[in-house]
Amino acid sequence: MIARILIALLIAAVGVAVFVFLDLPLPWLLGPMFACLIAALAGAKLKGPPLLGDAMRTILGVAVGASITPDVVTRLPDMAASIAFIPPFILLIGLVGYPYFRKVCKFDPATSYYGAMPGGLQDMLIFGEEAGGNVRQLSLIHATRVLIVVSLLPVVLTYILGLSLDQPIGAPASEIPPLELLYMVLIALIGWQVAKKIGLFGASILGPLILATIASLTGLIHSRPPMEAILAAQFFIGLSVGVKYVGITWSELRRVVLAAIGYTALIMALSLAVAELVVVLGLAPQAEALLAFSPGGQAEMTVLAIVAGADIAYVVTHHLTRIVVVIIGAPIVKKWLT
Repeated sequence: MIARILIALLIAAVGVAVFVFLDLPLPWLLGPMFACLIAALAGAKLKGPPLLGDAMRTILGVAVGASITPDVVTRLPDMAASIAFIPPFILLIGLVGYPYFRKVCKFDPATSYYGAMPGGLQDMLIFGEEAGGNVRQLSLIHATRVLIVVSLLPVVLTYILGLSLDQPIGAPASEIPPLELLYMVLIALIGWQVAKKIGLFGASILGPLILATIASLTGLIHSRPPMEAILAAQFFIGLSVGVKYVGITWSELRRVVLAAIGYTALIMALSLAVAELVVVLGLAPQAEALLAFSPGGQAEMTVLAIVAGADIAYVVTHHLTRIVVVIIGAPIVKKWLT
Protein backbone atom coordinates (compact mmCIF):
# COMPACT_ATOMS: atom_id res chain seq x y z
CA MET A 1 0.00 0.00 0.00
CA ILE A 2 2.86 2.40 0.80
CA ALA A 3 4.30 1.87 -2.68
CA ARG A 4 0.96 2.77 -4.29
CA ILE A 5 0.74 5.95 -2.18
CA LEU A 6 4.30 6.96 -3.09
CA ILE A 7 3.62 6.40 -6.80
CA ALA A 8 0.46 8.53 -6.56
CA LEU A 9 2.41 11.33 -4.84
CA LEU A 10 5.13 11.19 -7.51
CA ILE A 11 2.63 11.28 -10.37
CA ALA A 12 0.74 14.13 -8.71
CA ALA A 13 3.99 16.09 -8.34
CA VAL A 14 4.74 15.56 -12.03
CA GLY A 15 1.25 16.92 -12.78
CA VAL A 16 2.02 20.09 -10.83
CA ALA A 17 5.32 20.52 -12.69
CA VAL A 18 3.66 20.10 -16.11
CA PHE A 19 0.89 22.58 -15.30
CA VAL A 20 3.42 25.12 -13.99
CA PHE A 21 5.63 24.68 -17.07
CA LEU A 22 2.66 25.14 -19.43
CA ASP A 23 1.35 28.06 -17.34
CA LEU A 24 -2.04 26.39 -16.93
CA PRO A 25 -4.51 27.55 -14.23
CA LEU A 26 -4.58 26.03 -10.74
CA PRO A 27 -1.48 23.84 -11.15
CA TRP A 28 -1.58 22.60 -7.55
CA LEU A 29 -5.20 21.43 -7.87
CA LEU A 30 -5.71 20.49 -11.52
CA GLY A 31 -2.17 19.18 -12.09
CA PRO A 32 -2.42 16.32 -9.54
CA MET A 33 -6.04 15.66 -10.49
CA PHE A 34 -5.38 15.13 -14.21
CA ALA A 35 -2.04 13.38 -13.75
CA CYS A 36 -3.56 10.81 -11.38
CA LEU A 37 -6.66 10.49 -13.58
CA ILE A 38 -4.56 9.69 -16.67
CA ALA A 39 -2.38 7.27 -14.72
CA ALA A 40 -5.45 5.54 -13.24
CA LEU A 41 -7.08 5.16 -16.65
CA ALA A 42 -3.78 3.72 -17.93
CA GLY A 43 -3.97 1.02 -15.29
CA ALA A 44 -1.61 2.37 -12.62
CA LYS A 45 -2.28 1.12 -9.10
CA LEU A 46 -2.56 4.33 -7.10
CA LYS A 47 -3.84 5.12 -3.63
CA GLY A 48 -4.31 8.38 -1.81
CA PRO A 49 -2.92 8.80 1.73
CA PRO A 50 -5.83 7.59 3.95
CA LEU A 51 -5.87 10.29 6.63
CA LEU A 52 -3.78 12.98 4.98
CA GLY A 53 -6.53 13.84 2.50
CA ASP A 54 -9.00 14.61 5.29
CA ALA A 55 -6.29 16.42 7.25
CA MET A 56 -5.69 18.70 4.28
CA ARG A 57 -9.38 19.53 4.10
CA THR A 58 -9.19 20.88 7.64
CA ILE A 59 -6.95 23.63 6.24
CA LEU A 60 -9.76 24.81 3.98
CA GLY A 61 -12.18 24.73 6.92
CA VAL A 62 -9.87 27.03 8.85
CA ALA A 63 -9.43 29.25 5.78
CA VAL A 64 -13.18 29.72 5.41
CA GLY A 65 -13.76 30.28 9.12
CA ALA A 66 -10.94 32.84 9.28
CA SER A 67 -12.64 34.73 6.44
CA ILE A 68 -15.86 35.16 8.44
CA THR A 69 -15.38 38.44 10.24
CA PRO A 70 -17.92 40.58 12.13
CA ASP A 71 -18.43 42.53 8.90
CA VAL A 72 -19.40 39.34 7.07
CA VAL A 73 -21.87 38.37 9.81
CA THR A 74 -23.71 41.65 9.40
CA ARG A 75 -24.14 40.78 5.70
CA LEU A 76 -25.76 37.38 6.29
CA PRO A 77 -29.35 38.74 6.13
CA ASP A 78 -28.51 40.12 2.69
CA MET A 79 -27.71 36.57 1.52
CA ALA A 80 -31.07 35.18 2.63
CA ALA A 81 -32.87 35.85 -0.65
CA SER A 82 -30.12 34.12 -2.61
CA ILE A 83 -29.94 31.18 -0.19
CA ALA A 84 -33.70 30.72 -0.60
CA PHE A 85 -33.02 29.51 -4.16
CA ILE A 86 -31.10 26.46 -2.88
CA PRO A 87 -34.04 24.16 -1.86
CA PRO A 88 -35.97 24.56 -5.15
CA PHE A 89 -32.67 24.26 -7.02
CA ILE A 90 -31.97 20.89 -5.33
CA LEU A 91 -35.55 19.78 -6.05
CA LEU A 92 -35.09 20.68 -9.71
CA ILE A 93 -31.85 18.70 -9.88
CA GLY A 94 -33.63 15.69 -8.38
CA LEU A 95 -36.53 15.96 -10.82
CA VAL A 96 -34.06 15.94 -13.71
CA GLY A 97 -31.33 13.66 -12.36
CA TYR A 98 -33.36 10.81 -10.90
CA PRO A 99 -35.41 10.04 -14.06
CA TYR A 100 -32.23 10.40 -16.13
CA PHE A 101 -30.36 7.74 -14.16
CA ARG A 102 -33.42 5.52 -13.60
CA LYS A 103 -35.14 5.60 -17.00
CA VAL A 104 -32.35 6.49 -19.41
CA CYS A 105 -29.32 4.86 -17.74
CA LYS A 106 -31.28 1.97 -16.15
CA PHE A 107 -29.64 2.23 -12.70
CA ASP A 108 -31.45 0.91 -9.62
CA PRO A 109 -33.63 3.38 -7.61
CA ALA A 110 -31.16 3.99 -4.75
CA THR A 111 -28.18 4.52 -7.07
CA SER A 112 -30.29 6.78 -9.28
CA TYR A 113 -31.36 9.00 -6.38
CA TYR A 114 -28.08 9.26 -4.51
CA GLY A 115 -26.20 9.64 -7.80
CA ALA A 116 -28.45 12.57 -8.71
CA MET A 117 -28.15 14.36 -5.37
CA PRO A 118 -25.24 16.87 -5.32
CA GLY A 119 -24.27 16.27 -1.70
CA GLY A 120 -20.89 15.44 -0.24
CA LEU A 121 -19.25 12.37 -1.79
CA GLN A 122 -18.82 10.44 1.47
CA ASP A 123 -22.34 11.25 2.67
CA MET A 124 -23.94 10.13 -0.59
CA LEU A 125 -21.91 6.90 -0.60
CA ILE A 126 -22.96 6.09 2.97
CA PHE A 127 -26.63 6.88 2.40
CA GLY A 128 -26.61 5.13 -0.96
CA GLU A 129 -25.06 1.95 0.45
CA GLU A 130 -27.57 1.87 3.31
CA ALA A 131 -30.40 2.17 0.78
CA GLY A 132 -28.99 -0.70 -1.31
CA GLY A 133 -27.31 1.36 -4.01
CA ASN A 134 -24.18 0.47 -5.98
CA VAL A 135 -21.28 2.14 -4.14
CA ARG A 136 -18.82 1.79 -7.03
CA GLN A 137 -21.23 3.45 -9.45
CA LEU A 138 -22.01 6.22 -6.96
CA SER A 139 -18.31 6.87 -6.42
CA LEU A 140 -17.65 7.18 -10.15
CA ILE A 141 -20.71 9.38 -10.72
CA HIS A 142 -19.76 11.90 -8.03
CA ALA A 143 -16.04 11.83 -8.86
CA THR A 144 -16.88 12.56 -12.50
CA ARG A 145 -19.25 15.38 -11.50
CA VAL A 146 -16.56 17.05 -9.38
CA LEU A 147 -13.88 16.44 -12.02
CA ILE A 148 -15.88 18.11 -14.79
CA VAL A 149 -17.07 21.04 -12.70
CA VAL A 150 -13.61 21.77 -11.30
CA SER A 151 -12.10 21.50 -14.78
CA LEU A 152 -14.63 23.75 -16.52
CA LEU A 153 -15.06 26.51 -13.95
CA PRO A 154 -11.50 27.89 -14.23
CA VAL A 155 -12.03 28.18 -17.99
CA VAL A 156 -15.33 30.03 -17.50
CA LEU A 157 -13.93 32.29 -14.79
CA THR A 158 -10.81 33.11 -16.80
CA TYR A 159 -11.91 33.32 -20.41
CA ILE A 160 -15.57 34.32 -20.10
CA LEU A 161 -15.70 36.40 -16.92
CA GLY A 162 -12.18 37.73 -17.40
CA LEU A 163 -10.96 36.91 -13.89
CA SER A 164 -7.40 35.98 -13.06
CA LEU A 165 -7.04 32.99 -10.79
CA ASP A 166 -3.93 34.33 -9.14
CA GLN A 167 -5.32 36.12 -6.12
CA PRO A 168 -3.25 35.74 -2.93
CA ILE A 169 -4.30 32.52 -1.25
CA GLY A 170 -2.61 33.39 2.03
CA ALA A 171 0.47 35.01 3.46
CA PRO A 172 3.69 32.94 3.69
CA ALA A 173 4.10 31.10 6.98
CA SER A 174 7.05 33.34 7.84
CA GLU A 175 4.72 36.37 7.95
CA ILE A 176 2.16 34.89 10.34
CA PRO A 177 2.86 35.04 14.11
CA PRO A 178 3.93 31.60 15.42
CA LEU A 179 1.25 31.67 18.14
CA GLU A 180 -1.44 32.24 15.55
CA LEU A 181 -0.10 29.34 13.48
CA LEU A 182 -0.34 27.15 16.57
CA TYR A 183 -3.93 28.27 17.14
CA MET A 184 -4.77 27.30 13.54
CA VAL A 185 -3.27 23.83 13.95
CA LEU A 186 -5.22 23.25 17.16
CA ILE A 187 -8.42 24.59 15.62
CA ALA A 188 -8.01 22.25 12.62
CA LEU A 189 -7.30 19.12 14.66
CA ILE A 190 -9.77 19.69 17.51
CA GLY A 191 -12.56 20.88 15.20
CA TRP A 192 -12.11 17.87 12.91
CA GLN A 193 -12.04 15.26 15.65
CA VAL A 194 -14.93 16.71 17.67
CA ALA A 195 -17.10 17.01 14.55
CA LYS A 196 -16.17 13.45 13.57
CA LYS A 197 -17.02 12.12 17.04
CA ILE A 198 -20.49 13.65 17.03
CA GLY A 199 -21.14 12.42 13.48
CA LEU A 200 -21.29 15.83 11.79
CA PHE A 201 -21.33 15.65 7.99
CA GLY A 202 -18.21 16.94 6.28
CA ALA A 203 -16.44 16.79 9.65
CA SER A 204 -12.96 17.52 8.26
CA ILE A 205 -14.12 20.87 6.84
CA LEU A 206 -17.13 21.86 8.92
CA GLY A 207 -15.62 21.24 12.37
CA PRO A 208 -12.55 23.43 11.78
CA LEU A 209 -14.76 25.98 9.99
CA ILE A 210 -16.97 26.41 13.06
CA LEU A 211 -14.06 26.74 15.47
CA ALA A 212 -12.15 29.07 13.14
CA THR A 213 -15.23 31.26 12.78
CA ILE A 214 -15.43 31.61 16.56
CA ALA A 215 -11.69 32.36 16.71
CA SER A 216 -12.01 34.96 13.96
CA LEU A 217 -15.02 36.68 15.50
CA THR A 218 -13.32 36.83 18.91
CA GLY A 219 -10.03 38.13 17.50
CA LEU A 220 -7.98 35.02 18.27
CA ILE A 221 -6.86 34.69 14.63
CA HIS A 222 -6.60 37.44 12.03
CA SER A 223 -5.50 35.71 8.83
CA ARG A 224 -6.07 32.61 6.74
CA PRO A 225 -3.73 29.61 6.98
CA PRO A 226 -0.37 30.19 5.29
CA MET A 227 0.07 29.95 1.54
CA GLU A 228 2.09 26.73 1.83
CA ALA A 229 -0.73 24.98 3.71
CA ILE A 230 -3.40 25.98 1.18
CA LEU A 231 -1.23 24.82 -1.72
CA ALA A 232 -0.75 21.48 0.06
CA ALA A 233 -4.52 21.21 0.51
CA GLN A 234 -5.04 21.78 -3.21
CA PHE A 235 -2.45 19.13 -4.03
CA PHE A 236 -4.04 16.37 -1.96
CA ILE A 237 -7.61 17.26 -2.92
CA GLY A 238 -6.68 17.07 -6.61
CA LEU A 239 -4.89 13.76 -6.04
CA SER A 240 -7.91 12.31 -4.18
CA VAL A 241 -10.24 13.05 -7.11
CA GLY A 242 -7.89 11.49 -9.67
CA VAL A 243 -7.24 8.23 -7.80
CA LYS A 244 -10.96 7.47 -7.55
CA TYR A 245 -10.70 6.14 -11.12
CA VAL A 246 -8.20 3.42 -10.16
CA GLY A 247 -9.35 -0.01 -11.31
CA ILE A 248 -12.05 1.31 -13.62
CA THR A 249 -13.10 -1.15 -16.32
CA TRP A 250 -14.04 -0.36 -19.90
CA SER A 251 -17.59 -1.42 -19.08
CA GLU A 252 -17.74 1.10 -16.24
CA LEU A 253 -16.14 3.74 -18.44
CA ARG A 254 -18.75 3.24 -21.14
CA ARG A 255 -21.78 2.94 -18.91
CA VAL A 256 -21.19 4.78 -15.64
CA VAL A 257 -18.77 7.54 -16.57
CA LEU A 258 -20.62 8.41 -19.78
CA ALA A 259 -23.87 8.51 -17.80
CA ALA A 260 -22.19 10.80 -15.25
CA ILE A 261 -20.94 13.10 -18.02
CA GLY A 262 -24.47 13.45 -19.41
CA TYR A 263 -25.86 14.10 -15.92
CA THR A 264 -23.22 16.72 -15.18
CA ALA A 265 -24.01 18.51 -18.44
CA LEU A 266 -27.68 18.64 -17.44
CA ILE A 267 -27.15 19.99 -13.94
CA MET A 268 -24.46 22.43 -15.08
CA ALA A 269 -27.04 23.91 -17.45
CA LEU A 270 -29.48 24.19 -14.53
CA SER A 271 -26.78 25.74 -12.36
CA LEU A 272 -25.94 28.36 -14.97
CA ALA A 273 -29.61 29.22 -15.37
CA VAL A 274 -30.17 29.66 -11.61
CA ALA A 275 -26.92 31.61 -11.21
CA GLU A 276 -27.93 33.93 -14.04
CA LEU A 277 -31.34 34.49 -12.41
CA VAL A 278 -29.63 35.40 -9.13
CA VAL A 279 -27.43 37.89 -11.00
CA VAL A 280 -30.35 39.40 -12.92
CA LEU A 281 -32.24 39.89 -9.65
CA GLY A 282 -29.23 41.74 -8.27
CA LEU A 283 -28.65 39.24 -5.45
CA ALA A 284 -24.98 38.55 -6.20
CA PRO A 285 -22.17 39.38 -8.65
CA GLN A 286 -21.65 36.96 -11.52
CA ALA A 287 -18.56 35.14 -10.22
CA GLU A 288 -20.03 34.60 -6.75
CA ALA A 289 -23.35 33.35 -8.14
CA LEU A 290 -21.59 30.94 -10.51
CA LEU A 291 -19.38 29.50 -7.76
CA ALA A 292 -22.22 29.33 -5.23
CA PHE A 293 -24.58 27.37 -7.49
CA SER A 294 -22.05 25.17 -9.30
CA PRO A 295 -22.51 21.50 -8.30
CA GLY A 296 -18.86 20.91 -7.39
CA GLY A 297 -17.39 19.67 -4.15
CA GLN A 298 -17.34 22.02 -1.19
CA ALA A 299 -13.55 21.85 -0.84
CA GLU A 300 -12.94 22.45 -4.54
CA MET A 301 -15.34 25.40 -4.67
CA THR A 302 -13.60 26.91 -1.64
CA VAL A 303 -10.26 26.75 -3.45
CA LEU A 304 -11.71 28.37 -6.56
CA ALA A 305 -13.35 31.13 -4.50
CA ILE A 306 -10.00 31.89 -2.84
CA VAL A 307 -7.92 32.04 -6.03
CA ALA A 308 -10.61 34.01 -7.89
CA GLY A 309 -10.82 36.60 -5.11
CA ALA A 310 -14.55 35.90 -4.71
CA ASP A 311 -16.62 36.39 -1.57
CA ILE A 312 -15.72 33.16 0.24
CA ALA A 313 -18.39 33.55 2.91
CA TYR A 314 -21.11 33.90 0.26
CA VAL A 315 -19.92 30.89 -1.74
CA VAL A 316 -19.40 28.57 1.23
CA THR A 317 -22.71 29.53 2.90
CA HIS A 318 -24.58 28.45 -0.21
CA HIS A 319 -22.69 25.15 -0.50
CA LEU A 320 -23.24 24.35 3.17
CA THR A 321 -26.95 25.03 2.68
CA ARG A 322 -26.97 22.74 -0.36
CA ILE A 323 -25.38 19.89 1.58
CA VAL A 324 -27.71 20.37 4.57
CA VAL A 325 -30.78 20.29 2.31
CA VAL A 326 -29.57 17.11 0.58
CA ILE A 327 -28.68 15.34 3.83
CA ILE A 328 -31.95 16.24 5.57
CA GLY A 329 -33.90 14.98 2.59
CA ALA A 330 -31.91 11.75 2.22
CA PRO A 331 -33.49 9.75 5.09
CA ILE A 332 -36.96 10.80 3.98
CA VAL A 333 -36.41 9.66 0.40
CA LYS A 334 -34.69 6.48 1.61
CA LYS A 335 -38.02 5.34 3.12
CA TRP A 336 -39.69 5.91 -0.21
CA LEU A 337 -37.00 3.97 -2.07
CA THR A 338 -37.03 1.00 0.33
